[in-house]
Amino acid sequence: MLTRLRTFETRGPVDPSRNYVAPRNEEIADLVHRINDGRYIVIFAPRQTGKTTFFRWALDTLDETYLPIQLNFEDYKNLSSEEFYHYLKEDILQKIKNAEPLSQSKRNIALHQFLENYSITSNVSMRIFFEQLGGYLENHRLAIIIDEFDGIPTAVVGDFLHALRRIYLSENPNRCPYSVGIVGVKSIAQLNYDRSISPFNIQDEFELPNFTLSQVRTLFKQYTQETGQAFAEGVIENLQQQTGGQPFLVNRLAQILTMEMKIGSEQTLSTTHFQKAHQQILNETNVHFAHLKTNVRRHPRFETLLMEVCSYEVGIRFNIHNDFISELVTYGVLKAGTDGYCQITNPIYHHCIIQIFQPIINGLERTYLP
Repeated sequence: MLTRLRTFETRGPVDPSRNYVAPRNEEIADLVHRINDGRYIVIFAPRQTGKTTFFRWALDTLDETYLPIQLNFEDYKNLSSEEFYHYLKEDILQKIKNAEPLSQSKRNIALHQFLENYSITSNVSMRIFFEQLGGYLENHRLAIIIDEFDGIPTAVVGDFLHALRRIYLSENPNRCPYSVGIVGVKSIAQLNYDRSISPFNIQDEFELPNFTLSQVRTLFKQYTQETGQAFAEGVIENLQQQTGGQPFLVNRLAQILTMEMKIGSEQTLSTTHFQKAHQQILNETNVHFAHLKTNVRRHPRFETLLMEVCSYEVGIRFNIHNDFISELVTYGVLKAGTDGYCQITNPIYHHCIIQIFQPIINGLERTYLP
């Protein structure tokens, strides 16, 4: 029976049994340490950077004293306040019912009756729900991670965060939930609510970085060990430099090199092979580049700013307090360069941004057209 080789994944959560994976051991240990400290954490990173996979691994790392559940607000955006709290309660109910640590609990029946009978209708009833829920969890600490938090209805976000803040600041050392992770593209400060005061100023921000060169090497080492196909000296370093370690770009180039170019495993993947793969990704359309195009076109000011950043003669000083720069940083488009100026996060994005804003007509049309 033939053994099915693993693949490089670009379309969703990574499964180590089916996909090659870049280790995130240090980042996971850092996040778990914060959960153990009872922190309320904000994890924000651009789309397709491996957030979902990362926090699933982190929850799996927690010991048996935790009841970890993950929620997703992606479908909540257009709900009314009443609908939001109704479906939030239903999601929590289902996740807790399926939780392994409580499956053999003697108090399982009482817990399920409580979950079935309690209705969450507002931020206040949600806070009381969690306070009462803690009494049913025996010696377990509830850890919640909310993915796609950006999908929360605008009318709800302020009161929802106020409720979490009050729970966090309670004097109960075993508060429920004990730790909360909010996962999204935008930071809390960039969500649309009354900015006169932050209802979640107790947050502990956690930024998920792109892959390091060491992580990219480990990723490709797994492929070489399974297939016997090696990479020529400098190829992995060149790939890291062109992608900036952005997870989608790393895995997409790997797909092109190892699958789509049909290079026999007896051949070493050379610099020439990489150059062809690099040219292919620059000329293709995919969901990731569609996200990039949408993000850089969100505000008219972005075009002027990005074109000045791309110009080596002009440039713009990096200022994270500037709203436009800050938003482009959260989308993974800009970063601070070593010289203190704004820099596009990787050369592939640099090329795409110039292509996005490049005029189709060179400006002489007024001369030739009536």
